[in-house]
Amino acid sequence: MKGVIAICLEQLVVEKFGKDKWEKVLTSIGLPADTKFLPTADIDDAAVMAAIKATCTVLGITLAQAADAFGDYWVNVYAKNMYGAYYLKPKNAKEFLLAMDKVHERTTMTVANAHPPRFEYEEKDAKTLIMKYQSKRGLIDILMGLVKGVGKHFNESLKVTKLDESRLQIVFP
Repeated sequence: MKGVIAICLEQLVVEKFGKDKWEKVLTSIGLPADTKFLPTADIDDAAVMAAIKATCTVLGITLAQAADAFGDYWVNVYAKNMYGAYYLKPKNAKEFLLAMDKVHERTTMTVANAHPPRFEYEEKDAKTLIMKYQSKRGLIDILMGLVKGVGKHFNESLKVTKLDESRLQIVFP
């Protein structure tokens, strides 16, 4: 996984809960409290997953709550600042989500060792989209939080349902 994920998690925890909580997350997974991640660094998936689980433990929240908080922060704070160009063209949440596979396709071509998830889409009807998540990481719950964050960005009340470990159903208003 790329370091941007760990950096975003760190910024979220520090901003919302305090630097001491992030330091506790790091030390609980065996890292020094002053560990810093580089955005393009390759971070072991297991280490990032351990940090997410430790964040849940330290903050006393569920994985679903952590996924929602991370998704909201990634979409509406971190990525908006880091990758602002991707926010210019889409006019609504559906357009934004349908563009994500192309963004990830370009990422795999331009960033060394990048392995972002890929997506396939099935439109059940004009308001219902099935988003198929393709990744060995098994982070469908994080994707669910990200989709909710996209809805918030566009001020749309999305109904997001996890159908199974690789598919979400998104109903647009």
